[in-house]
Amino acid sequence: MDDTTGTLDEALERIHLSGPERDGWLSNHAPMAVEALVRHGQASAVHRWLDRYGPKLEEMPDAGSPVTARNWHEALGDPRRVADWTAYFEREAAERPWREVLVEWWPRLLPGIAAGEESAPRVRELAHALGYWAARHQPLPELRPLGPAPSAAAALDRVPPAPGQSGGIRERFARLTGFPVWPAQENVSAEAARGALRELVRASTHRYATHAHGEPIMLVHAATAPNAVLRTLPALPDELWAPSLRAAWAASAAVTAAYAPRAAAPVPASASDTPAAGELFARAAAHGDDHTIKFADTALDVGDALAFAAARRAIELNPPVF
Repeated sequence: MDDTTGTLDEALERIHLSGPERDGWLSNHAPMAVEALVRHGQASAVHRWLDRYGPKLEEMPDAGSPVTARNWHEALGDPRRVADWTAYFEREAAERPWREVLVEWWPRLLPGIAAGEESAPRVRELAHALGYWAARHQPLPELRPLGPAPSAAAALDRVPPAPGQSGGIRERFARLTGFPVWPAQENVSAEAARGALRELVRASTHRYATHAHGEPIMLVHAATAPNAVLRTLPALPDELWAPSLRAAWAASAAVTAAYAPRAAAPVPASASDTPAAGELFARAAAHGDDHTIKFADTALDVGDALAFAAARRAIELNPPVF
């Protein structure tokens, strides 16, 4: 993304003064929100948005012992080591090309998953993101295949709800037992993987329009997580595209199982009235919620009437910030 205003780099430098979490262990979503604001012509709103969001963020925890190439296995998934992981990736990104670091660590971190113009703040943001991912790394439990599904939409419809659908996300994920097999074929080419990821993003965005009432904040991630993977593919070698698809499907299915209601709601009658993309995103920016902003960003990538209706649903259901 070519940000001629310099606002994104300024915002990232502000964000890097804080830690990666808020309110105990909720993730700092400021990087994704400010990137979406700049991407869609709302750069003038970024610093005002950060003024409101920034005080929620916690300080970076104290460092413990350094993470190294020899001991990283023992630090993986330990949130107490988030500062150690961040420092490790900052060193790695300073000493090697960032794509080389990403390609090395993406397959290592992918089982625990639930690019633009290069600049120092953006490379540092990559280091912070990888560090947080490593510290909070938590693979899903062993899951049994429930039979093949012919499409991403059908696969999402066949995901069984987590028993009880109660407690926090970690408790809900621990109760998962199995997902439909999708895509049905075991081996897919890189291009087929990219096509399937696009299909998954579209299906999960559309599904939000009818199922968001179950948990409108958390269900955003069923669409935004695979879209983040889709956007990362150009920076990865082809052989990592199929594993990335499988991890994205697992993440989207897990969120669906944990939070989606059993019954769908009717698609709003206003779904046929498609506003201009800029107008829709401006409404999300004015709303101010970080999840709503990022979901609108994903809906604009999908770009059809039902996706826009889903974005309007997020604006309606999620509590506004401004």
